Amino acid sequence: MSTESKVELKGEELLTLCCQTLANAKAENIVALDVRETSSITNYLVLASGLAEPHLKALRRELDKALKDHKVKILGVDEGDFSGWAVVDAFDIMVHLFSEETRETYKLEALWKDAIPVDVEKLLEGK
Repeated sequence: MSTESKVELKGEELLTLCCQTLANAKAENIVALDVRETSSITNYLVLASGLAEPHLKALRRELDKALKDHKVKILGVDEGDFSGWAVVDAFDIMVHLFSEETRETYKLEALWKDAIPVDVEKLLEGK
């Protein structure tokens, strides 16, 4: 009989895991938005930039590994086929990884201007 219990991270714990993982992998300009009041498909958005396509792929791999290590189900990953934009959907949290150029083009922060900003620095203090 296994004594291992499955602990599912949700909400702010999952948000912290995502932000810490991205920070440890040297993601730049990490922004977290609380969209619970404005979105019917997720609770939080995390936006981060990578330096180049290989860095974006490394960020996604590290995030995938951290989520799997914590038994978080990943609903989908859209790698964007070298578009400079990858998305990881972990249900409660949707993570968008961009090149700086792609991030500037689509301006998701402006599209979600009604979202509540989350203090990422405060989340990272616990790492």
